[in-house]
Amino acid sequence: MSKPDISGIAPFFIVKNVPAALAFYRDRLGFDITFQGPPDDVFFGIVQRGAAMIMFKDVGVAPLPNPEREPGARWDAYLNVPDPDTLAAEFSSRGVEFSEPLKDTDDGLRGFELEDADGYVLFFGRPRS
Repeated sequence: MSKPDISGIAPFFIVKNVPAALAFYRDRLGFDITFQGPPDDVFFGIVQRGAAMIMFKDVGVAPLPNPEREPGARWDAYLNVPDPDTLAAEFSSRGVEFSEPLKDTDDGLRGFELEDADGYVLFFGRPRS
């Protein structure tokens, strides 16, 4: 019996301001906003780029990214990117600052890190070949 495919996973980030989070991911990282609501007071939203999806919600508490909880937990999300060099160039052209530059890491990856407006740390990369 074969296993059914799972086509993706979406981190769920608690944020201070959903419209601001959505704007950062759309304008700086090139994601599409696929949902935001309710219309009169947006407190939930979803962005997507390719198979990567991230959900945001304002629940009235401060965000608590992994690195703030535990210094050894560097990332809140790993985004698998076939060509991190080209993506890093795209992000640089949009003025995105990296918390860790594009490089080959000690754990066998090639990629870069950035921090969003709420302090969540994203790693964009792939295993080195």
